[in-house]
Amino acid sequence: MLLGLHVKNLALIEKAEVEFTGGLNILTGETGAGKSILIGSVGLALGGKASKDMIRQGEDSALVELAFSVDDEKKKNALEALDIAPDEDGLLIISKKITPSRTVSRINDETVTTARLKAVTGLLLDIHGQHEHQSLLHKQKHLEILDEYSRNETENLKRDVEEGYRKYQALREKLSGFHLDEETRKRESDFLRFEIQEIENAAIRPGEEEELSAVCRKFSHSRKIAEAMQTAFMAVDGADLGRAVKHVENAAAYDENLNDILKELSDAEDILNGVARSISDYMNEMEFDEETFKQTEERLDRIRSLMAKYGNSEEAVLKSLEEKRERLQELENYEELAALASRELEAQTRSMEQLCGTLSEARKRAARVLEERIGAELMDLNFLHVDFRIDVRDLEHFTAQGADEVEFMISTNPGSVPPRPLGEVASGGELSRIMLAIKTVLADTDDIPTLIFDEIDTGISGRTAQKVSERLSYIAGKHQVLCITHLPQIAAMADTHFEIRKTVENGKTSTRIHKLGKEEQTEELARLLGGAEITGAVLENAREMKRLAEKKKRELLEERNVI
Repeated sequence: MLLGLHVKNLALIEKAEVEFTGGLNILTGETGAGKSILIGSVGLALGGKASKDMIRQGEDSALVELAFSVDDEKKKNALEALDIAPDEDGLLIISKKITPSRTVSRINDETVTTARLKAVTGLLLDIHGQHEHQSLLHKQKHLEILDEYSRNETENLKRDVEEGYRKYQALREKLSGFHLDEETRKRESDFLRFEIQEIENAAIRPGEEEELSAVCRKFSHSRKIAEAMQTAFMAVDGADLGRAVKHVENAAAYDENLNDILKELSDAEDILNGVARSISDYMNEMEFDEETFKQTEERLDRIRSLMAKYGNSEEAVLKSLEEKRERLQELENYEELAALASRELEAQTRSMEQLCGTLSEARKRAARVLEERIGAELMDLNFLHVDFRIDVRDLEHFTAQGADEVEFMISTNPGSVPPRPLGEVASGGELSRIMLAIKTVLADTDDIPTLIFDEIDTGISGRTAQKVSERLSYIAGKHQVLCITHLPQIAAMADTHFEIRKTVENGKTSTRIHKLGKEEQTEELARLLGGAEITGAVLENAREMKRLAEKKKRELLEERNVI
């Protein structure tokens, strides 16, 4: 779960430290206090786009840091598959630093790309805001939700379908290559034979171009080499170390301390004599044959010409040769191979029909159960009259997800108006409640440990707000939930309650957050209930609301067989 959030120099936030708990974490505050900034900072750390304008005025950089605790072995294995591992205590730190010139994301101090970051955080946390609610307008999202609900039944089937689809597409592409008439095949075959013969006749070998280049370089500069080596030989041969050895040897007869110098001079004389012999041997063996030089240049030109046509190395040219041989063999057995490819595609098509059919039946069975459960949840969320359906329709083509199109349909006036697509019927507030109903149903199967709900209370109040609060508490029985709200009915259900407040110090505006104690929670509920003036009656109303919320939470726990 999400253990804590650290934010520094982001927009109105100078510094904020939050330690979250399990269950339902509620965040409240006055309008404009910075609630959206705080949740937005989480989105930034998870891979959201950041700009230098987000840096607090007068500061050089901004920082967002999330601390996760990962205890589940399945999650650890999934993270390890992404080459990410929590420390020995199961701690995973995700941070994003924003500067005017760049943005850097890190996981446990290792810099990561945005794509890798999103893959990791997608396993740990899910944010449900207005954008997520709007995703319900897209049919692809409906398929994802159905597959998530039916994961135990469909996961292996989906894997088989995806693998089968890859084979199907490969065979379609292969068969599409068999479209040449006899004359075109003859022309291509003749050209391939020419190219194959050209490469084979050259008989090149790996590394030959580099070797020949070195030989040509030597031939091209043979005069300069000879002149340089002659000068070197004269310099070495003219060094009169023998005379120096003789003089030191005479002096050493009177002072034995000179023996070390004598030995060093003798060794140097031996080395120089050896170098002189080596230079002499090199010069004696050095030959320049104009014909050999010409043949070497011609061979080098031929190899480079082949590399320009067939690859940038000898290995690439030889690989091209093998590919051309295979293509020629294919053309020479064209009719037979085309028939074989057609039979293979027909067989794979039948296999895909069977796989997709099995998957579709599993989805349809799951859809009947899921639509009933979501419908019941919607009724409990104050959709007084609702007909919710999940249509699973057959596609006329295969996809990597099967051959189904899934769409959620709803009618809030059953009997008079048939169910229609969500986008044609549901308002923004209704979409948020539908998403909450879906998350409630998926609470037992969804394995993402932390859920954040932003704008879940859009367009609701009264009894509906109470029902929403109960569903959030229900979900919090299986997940860590963070929720920003302005409704007292939802805030009263908090297991942990935070207040976000805007302050002005030394002419600077800052957003701060702190955890509320029991009495402070009552006062915050009173503020949400009564507005600017908090009377004794409002406070007592807040206390009663909190007592009823605690009673309801105990009932929900009993309902889930936790107590």
